[in-house]
Amino acid sequence: MTAEPHVPPGVDPAVPSPARIYDYLLGGSYNFESDRTAANRAMQRVPEVRDIIFATRGFHGRAVRWIAEQGITQYLDIGSGLPTVGNTHEIVGRVIPDARVMYVDNDPMVAASVAEILIDPDRTRFTTGDIRDPGDLLTRPEITDFIDLGQPLGLIISAVLHFVADDDDPAALMDRYIAALAPGSYVALSHATADKAPPESVKTGQETYANASEQFFMRSAAEVQRFFAGLELVPPYEGAGPRLAYLGEWGAEDPADADTDGSRWGYCGVGRRA
Repeated sequence: MTAEPHVPPGVDPAVPSPARIYDYLLGGSYNFESDRTAANRAMQRVPEVRDIIFATRGFHGRAVRWIAEQGITQYLDIGSGLPTVGNTHEIVGRVIPDARVMYVDNDPMVAASVAEILIDPDRTRFTTGDIRDPGDLLTRPEITDFIDLGQPLGLIISAVLHFVADDDDPAALMDRYIAALAPGSYVALSHATADKAPPESVKTGQETYANASEQFFMRSAAEVQRFFAGLELVPPYEGAGPRLAYLGEWGAEDPADADTDGSRWGYCGVGRRA
């Protein structure tokens, strides 16, 4: 039996967290029995759950690599989650070895576990913060001394906004982040949806996070599209027009083959600040 990870201050192992559930579904080790129970219960009722998670992570990797190929040398990854395969700095570093990546997350488990990837403080740093507080993140010296908001950057918001309630106005939050970006910046964003999902499966998804540290809010294509206001959407693959895509489609060599049932549980896109 695998030993449970160390419990950092501020972490209640009896309460599942989105970051740890995601980590477990990706095959990671930063999770507790409560996280595994919640994830396994969801998989019993929605067999494509793991497909959804890997489709989400696949978009993250392809989008980050594509942005790096456009020459972007600095990145702000908000809601970065627990260390796993294909972290942002690893992907970017294969294209631009001296690129800088600032990770931000509000989960104390992430803060305690991320040290293993911070091997070069000139390139990669982490700070605790919440996407719901752009006034803090956009002005905090810890971030602005490392990331130059006056120059183009890659803003990565992967599978985060579906944990932000309507009362916190995620569209207005995105407006503030986008307004702070220099021309030539890119935003990569993914978000869960129920547009193509069976109602019972949607109910299971919501129940999985009902007792978690963060609640889960699925949104429509129109609502996700709104998060890109002020940006020029990039075509998701060769031959497509500029638009949102399902998770597996964006950057896929064969979009039809990538359009799985799990892929359709989320919308994603990359937008450019003109």
